[in-house]
Amino acid sequence: MQLNTPTANLVRDLQGGRRRDIASAAFALVLWACLAIVCVFLFFILAVIVQKGLARFDSTLVTEQPSKIRPETAGVASALWGTIWVCALTALIALPLGIAAAVYMEEYADQTKWWNRLIELNIQNLAAVPAVIYGILALAFVVRGPISVGGVVLAGAIALALLILPVIIITTREALRAVPREIRDGSLALGATLWQTTWRQTLPSAIPGITTGSILALSRAIGEAAPLILVGATTFVTFNPDGIFSRYTTLPVQIYNLVPQDRQAFRDLAYAAILLLIIVLLAMNALAIWLRNRYQRRW
Repeated sequence: MQLNTPTANLVRDLQGGRRRDIASAAFALVLWACLAIVCVFLFFILAVIVQKGLARFDSTLVTEQPSKIRPETAGVASALWGTIWVCALTALIALPLGIAAAVYMEEYADQTKWWNRLIELNIQNLAAVPAVIYGILALAFVVRGPISVGGVVLAGAIALALLILPVIIITTREALRAVPREIRDGSLALGATLWQTTWRQTLPSAIPGITTGSILALSRAIGEAAPLILVGATTFVTFNPDGIFSRYTTLPVQIYNLVPQDRQAFRDLAYAAILLLIIVLLAMNALAIWLRNRYQRRW
């Protein structure tokens, strides 16, 4: 028989609190163990890439064209310039469309209307669609089908723009939501229109979040290979692209072509290209973090 005296209740509370503390400590220990395992694997992979990639990480890597005969002196210049072309055109397509769509959904759309809710649901679902699906879509409608531009820079940029468009819309909407409602109300109360309020108050205040989300989305686009292979990013190109209708390749596609080669020199070149791609991605992520910390406002 249990006693309900104050002393007995206090003992039971202490025992229950002790059990909860043990369970919390065990759960935290499991989380730290999982994090440690992931970090060990990550550092091991990075160490292998750095060790094997530094041997070919020199000026010839970014100045020389690929070669099937002399891999010891070959480079990835065409892939590097192809990546620059594709990502620049992707930004020109995706950023204006994504930011404009986010402004409409956040500032103008009536959320009580069923079609606006349907659009919002589809945008959230599209952010989780595999990248290869966007490559198939671009292959059907851009490379072939109605547009039929072929496997050129424009086709790859459209595929990547479709890939990152939902991410840009979502991150831009979050940045706009972070702007206090009082700023909008104060501007409207002074006689400004909704467009003037959005253009002169809301968007400038949300620029740090929009910029950070856009850079991270473009970082994802730089590392994609599957959609570009589908839309015709050839794996061996010995010339730099000179326009949006030029044949091209990119660093991820070039790496995909180099890794299965039998000769060790090709694999060393692949490791150097991987190291170059990692440096570019780290630089873009560092820029995003710096912009967020530099211009972030605390309301």
